Amino acid sequence: MTAPPSSDAPAGPAADDERLLTPLFALLIAAGLCYFLSIAALLPTLPLYVEEELGGSGLEVGIVVGAFAVSAALIRPTVGRLGDVVGRRTMSMVGAGLAAVAVIPLGLVPAIWFLVVLRLVAGLGEACFFIGAATAAQDLAPDHRRGEAASLFSVAIYSGLAFGPTVGEAVYKSWGPTSTWLFAGGSAAIAFVLSWFIPREMGRAENPAPRRGLLHPAAILPGSVLLMGILGFTGFAAFLPLYVDEVGTDQAGPFFLVYGVIVLAVRIVGARVPDRLGPVRTSSYALVSIAAGVGVVAAVGSVTGIWIGTVLLAIGMSLLFPALFTLAVNGAPAEERSHAVGTFSLFFDLSQGLGAPALGLAVTAFGTERAAFVVGALVALGGLVLANTRLRAAAPVSPASS
Repeated sequence: MTAPPSSDAPAGPAADDERLLTPLFALLIAAGLCYFLSIAALLPTLPLYVEEELGGSGLEVGIVVGAFAVSAALIRPTVGRLGDVVGRRTMSMVGAGLAAVAVIPLGLVPAIWFLVVLRLVAGLGEACFFIGAATAAQDLAPDHRRGEAASLFSVAIYSGLAFGPTVGEAVYKSWGPTSTWLFAGGSAAIAFVLSWFIPREMGRAENPAPRRGLLHPAAILPGSVLLMGILGFTGFAAFLPLYVDEVGTDQAGPFFLVYGVIVLAVRIVGARVPDRLGPVRTSSYALVSIAAGVGVVAAVGSVTGIWIGTVLLAIGMSLLFPALFTLAVNGAPAEERSHAVGTFSLFFDLSQGLGAPALGLAVTAFGTERAAFVVGALVALGGLVLANTRLRAAAPVSPASS
């Protein structure tokens, strides 16, 4: 008797025959790049505006910046379910449109409360756009190339987040805040126009399935593993700038730059790795790399240790998201795909919103930033156990192996 196909079975030779990089897929990536360029241009400029123009305190800076993530996290599961009813184009256009509407008038009323309101609206837009566009990328991909589609779409995200802060800060310092809001809003408006090319009926269910609850069950296990893996990066991003003084350097920027370059390179060159190795195996390798990366940063305690840890962390992070995203999507019927994407992305929000404060408690308790890296490594190893027990048992059969 032939053994049933494994969820980690690689794609066969015929898997390369179906095209993924179609003109429509390229337009979708361009829309994602413009959208996340808009979001990232505000990362360094909004704090400057609140502090320098409005005289805001550090707390007020945090409230303005964090309001975006709060509304995005709260609405994701509901928006995900809605995306399976109204379709991918509507979700993407509404998200990009809300972003443009929430960014362009940022300087209209010079008050903190006004910025908070607009940031809450922008968070709603982020939830809508990501769920619509990321799910559309999966709809356009052949079943056996969904990991590759997730990798390539994430290149748009990382590129926008990598270049947006530099461009936004340059515009702000050269032409002032109003020009920055116009640039960011204009980028979101371009994403709105590009989203119009998504087929109107894509992802629209004529007879929606009964509601499964707030969270889609297919995304809970992959999302949990994602959260446990990303916690290592959360500690790296939050506490490395404070830790570098301890090892004899005063700059964390070069480490983050190399991290970003490696992630982009692996996502592009290794886009098919999750499909070829299988999502559970790929995520397992990724979790080992993440745990080793932040573990080395904590254990070695030198600039060399940080460089080695940065490379290992970047390799792991570049593979973790596409592999687990593929599992979440493959586990949901086509008419519930947006709901699964919304649930899955919620765990990313939780890793940032809850992970950083939890790691901060560890740093306070032990009196060193190394505690955050150690905790991140241990939690990633816990994710490795979860991935190879419950996640492997629950993983759907890979379409490529059928």
